[in-house]
Amino acid sequence: MVKETDEYYMGVALTLAEKGRGKVAPNPMVGAVIVKDDRIIGQGYHEQYGQDHAEVNAFRSANEDVAGATIYVTLEPCSHYGKTPPCADLIIAKHIQRVVVGALDPNPLVAGRGIQKLRDAGLEVVTDVLAEKSRQLNEVFMKFITEKRPFVVLKTAMSLDGKIATTCGESQWISGDASRKQVHATRGHLTGIMVGINTVLKDNPRLTARLANSKNPRRIVVDSSLRMPLDRQILEDQEDAPTIIVTTDKANPSKMTSLLEKGVQVITVAAHQGRVDLQAAMTKLGELNIDSILLEGGAELNYAALAAGIVHKVQVYIAPKIIGGSSAPTPVGGVGIDRLADAFPIINMKTHVIGEDLFIEGYVQRKVV
Repeated sequence: MVKETDEYYMGVALTLAEKGRGKVAPNPMVGAVIVKDDRIIGQGYHEQYGQDHAEVNAFRSANEDVAGATIYVTLEPCSHYGKTPPCADLIIAKHIQRVVVGALDPNPLVAGRGIQKLRDAGLEVVTDVLAEKSRQLNEVFMKFITEKRPFVVLKTAMSLDGKIATTCGESQWISGDASRKQVHATRGHLTGIMVGINTVLKDNPRLTARLANSKNPRRIVVDSSLRMPLDRQILEDQEDAPTIIVTTDKANPSKMTSLLEKGVQVITVAAHQGRVDLQAAMTKLGELNIDSILLEGGAELNYAALAAGIVHKVQVYIAPKIIGGSSAPTPVGGVGIDRLADAFPIINMKTHVIGEDLFIEGYVQRKVV
């Protein structure tokens, strides 16, 4: 039975879960709150991959006996042995009376088994409390655990009139300091960051996360024929920020050897219309345990990614400036679409101001065939 206070305490647990962002992948972010006599007596979250789960940390923090209490968990407690023992068993052993769960775990190793184990032990279990918020918090995990393919976020910054650079190619910096700080935070939260070879040739980026205590994503370059010069910054610091180049059988064999000698990982996939098959690339990258990618490509790669159906979310930073120029590049190029009915619909949009810029975030709606 759902109580009036269930959403409140689940909200507290979700806030705790968020603290694990960028630290627990490929595990989900999970928060747990223990409540007794309408008082929080313990709370915790999954803090680091391979370390204790949220429930364990919540029990450890409890300041009184938890027997007879209610535990709020944002994701179904695990029921199997992984890097840690099953949390469902721990909840039963602690004589918890009631368990309130946000979302069910889509992991085939869990998938309702944790809930059933708790109910079989006589505990009251309530599910689907703030379930949508819990699923959205773990949208990367939810996709990767079921499909083994990365969740892709297309990010771009543009002027008010939709330009990502001037007619002369100058693009640094269109967005403001606050927006760039958020982008670096996002880089640290996701597992990979992907660009096309044209971006590497033009901008010579490092593609690292330049915030304190932030991990670097794995750098991914789409390069169909291995045009990558050996002096690019993206080939440096392979220990701190590994680089993966995705290419095709058109790749130059001697260049591949040189890249491998520099510690760069090169993976070959099928070609589609002479270029890297991005669907095949996602499968390969998923096999490398890359669960999420920030796509910071140029106009051509952005369109190719949208057309290939690999983009799930878009993040757009709009600066309050007008650039103009009919030849100035826009965020999405390619051949484009002929009919408005074939446009890529963006749904569930959210907007807010970051510094001087407008930030828009939404999801690419999948077309039902």
